[in-house]
Amino acid sequence: MLDACLQMPAAIDKREILRLLRESVSADLATMSAAQRVVVDGATHEENRPENDKDTRALEQSYLARGQAQRVVELQDALNLLKALELTAFKPESRISLGALVVLDDGGGVEHYFIAPAGGGVRVTVAGAEVRVVTPQSPIARALLGKQEGDDLELRTPQGVRECSIASVS
Repeated sequence: MLDACLQMPAAIDKREILRLLRESVSADLATMSAAQRVVVDGATHEENRPENDKDTRALEQSYLARGQAQRVVELQDALNLLKALELTAFKPESRISLGALVVLDDGGGVEHYFIAPAGGGVRVTVAGAEVRVVTPQSPIARALLGKQEGDDLELRTPQGVRECSIASVS
């Protein structure tokens, strides 16, 4: 029963969205980890020792390594949050919260949004539909949280204010 509830009428499966999102964050984590190791090796390499008091190559490399190490930690935290996310079925009267797949209709078409604890900005294609991942910190998710199917809302975007209605929540 829960499996049927987790699918949109257009066959968009939230489990597939979450799987693709986890893969995207995992790939970013692997890439950043490898880049961070290269920078650390460069910062500590014998050839990067300062030749004089004006030579800042090693210092610059260490700053870069520190920034990349922070990004690795952020990506690992994001992946952990996504692994811990449990998908639930939403009914038409349910309030939108984490794990919701929301379809917005602005009269000119529909857009699909998946509200996740991390991975904002990622776009995945499932069942032929593009789904945008948003986090609770994003303006779109803040406008959606607590609303329910059938509600109207105004989204403030860089292109201006868009009036939309929540066509479905699952």
